[in-house]
Amino acid sequence: MARYMLSVVLMMLLLSACSPIAAESTVRVANELVEKGTMIEPEGFVQRVHDPVIAHENEAYYVYSTGSLIPFICSKDKVVWEFCGRVFESNPAWTRDVNRDLVDIWAPDISFFNNEWHLYYAVSSFGSQNSAIGLATSATLDPESPDYKWVDQGEVLRSHPGDPWNAIDPNLVLDESGEPWLAWGSFWDGIWMQKVDYLTGRLDPKDSTVHHLANRSTGPGSTSAIEAPFISLRDGKWYLFVSFDTCCQGVDSTYNVRVGRSDSLTGPYMDREGVPLTEGGGTLTLSAYGQWKGPGHNGMLLEDGIYWMVYHAYDANQIGIPKLRIESLSWDAEGWPSLPSQTQEP
Repeated sequence: MARYMLSVVLMMLLLSACSPIAAESTVRVANELVEKGTMIEPEGFVQRVHDPVIAHENEAYYVYSTGSLIPFICSKDKVVWEFCGRVFESNPAWTRDVNRDLVDIWAPDISFFNNEWHLYYAVSSFGSQNSAIGLATSATLDPESPDYKWVDQGEVLRSHPGDPWNAIDPNLVLDESGEPWLAWGSFWDGIWMQKVDYLTGRLDPKDSTVHHLANRSTGPGSTSAIEAPFISLRDGKWYLFVSFDTCCQGVDSTYNVRVGRSDSLTGPYMDREGVPLTEGGGTLTLSAYGQWKGPGHNGMLLEDGIYWMVYHAYDANQIGIPKLRIESLSWDAEGWPSLPSQTQEP
């Protein structure tokens, strides 16, 4: 009997010892990458690129970014980039009511619907809630085309001190039916969304509902440092990418990109642990690596099933100058994204 009991005890110990290994193995399999991303090292005119967004038309890629009159660069292969011009010849007249001393136009967003390109952009001053989002449209992105001409359509959204949001960092997203929605927000109470009229590109007067997508002020640390929404659809789920913490401080920038996902475009968005993004949630996707500090404010290009992320990061090897970075998303078996850069040490 003693020998039998000893055998039973030994068997139980072996089984209990094996259980965690089995569980850990399950986690590893669940998190195994089913699609592996790649990195591109951009060359050429990639310095001083901040808050980039990318589009593809015909044989060319275009990246628009924060700067005087909205600068843009062009490439045939996403690797070698050259300066190709500025959207405006002068600041739109209406922007003087927001910032009479306007130098840079911020955070452009590019999208195509209703047979033309829509460029949403932000006008403000640092740390101010006196802000606005504007819109310009063009039939083509190619500055060599006879049809090329950006026409400013004026103000789309305005914020004032005391509002729950700051009207900057626009992102236009098309739902499953091709209907446009505008997301925006920076600090204060976070990220918001409203329906856009397909014909005018302005907020839809028939649907004034404003959806709250993300907020850090009620989450851990009681910080409001969240901005730069960008939303993508994959396999029936919507992914909301946002930037946490602070930009614009060179190598001292603490920017990083988080993500949550939802079955519905208007939310609720949850992170991998099930924490709502409206309660400070957000799964870390991109943070400092190698010489690149404070990476963030991403845009996305879906091309042949590949999600190419563009963002800026501050080059510690060159006095913290912001530069364009490009890599494609990896995806695990549970449908959560990651980036190949994150295998590098900060």
